[in-house]
Amino acid sequence: MTTNESFTRLREVVATLTGPEGCPWDREQTPLSLCDYVVEEAFELVDAVRSDNPSEAREELGDVLFLLLFVAHLYEKQGQFCLQDALDEARAKMVRRHPHVFADTEFKDQKELMRTWERIKRSEKEDDQGTLPGVFDSLPKGLPPLLKAYRIHSKSARAGFTWQDDAAMEKQLEAEWCEWQEADRSGGKEQREEEFGDYLFTLVELGRRRGIKANAALDFANRKFLRRFSRMEELARCDGNELTDLPQERMEELWQQAKKEENKADKP
Repeated sequence: MTTNESFTRLREVVATLTGPEGCPWDREQTPLSLCDYVVEEAFELVDAVRSDNPSEAREELGDVLFLLLFVAHLYEKQGQFCLQDALDEARAKMVRRHPHVFADTEFKDQKELMRTWERIKRSEKEDDQGTLPGVFDSLPKGLPPLLKAYRIHSKSARAGFTWQDDAAMEKQLEAEWCEWQEADRSGGKEQREEEFGDYLFTLVELGRRRGIKANAALDFANRKFLRRFSRMEELARCDGNELTDLPQERMEELWQQAKKEENKADKP
């Protein structure tokens, strides 16, 4: 079976589920009611990818695609647009935003390329009076804060509003740390929260400049901690104990053992 045939058959499943003889639950759905499911399945796909689990990634990719086809089918039934419209629009958009690939445009570096991308993207939303949207108008309001901070820094840099070089950026990070320490010593809760947030926001930019996405980096750190903590619990039970009943000193010993085992397993 070809990819096109599989794609068509999945669309047929969606049509059957939402048809007169289909599933009562599916027939009640709307694009709005499916939003949370799309987000949930997208998170599950990301989780499978970051866990380096190809079989799960394959399954979750199919689930995401199914829901996207579901949403497209509902819009088509409402007479709003059809799937072909969305596919054609996406194709045209990608061709337009990559003139260095589909046309004769050349860029001197990655920075110029990304600035052009942002300029083209904004020009697509130009109104009848020729007014361009704001730099951050396209920023999704529902992004998680850490991911949103990264996008803010990225868009700001493309607009030319960022620290001149890494040295200046790192100096600002040091200043934000000092401000946080001062607030922690003598500030109220609101001031401490504000300065802590400023430091995090600036730290995200340091990561971006190093090619690190803070959201993904923190996710990997969370996974590492949970993996090691789970191993600590296993080690404690092997000794006939529950981890939470042990003194902190013993917990630290088990943590170091779990960490050592993991580091040893990572070595070729």
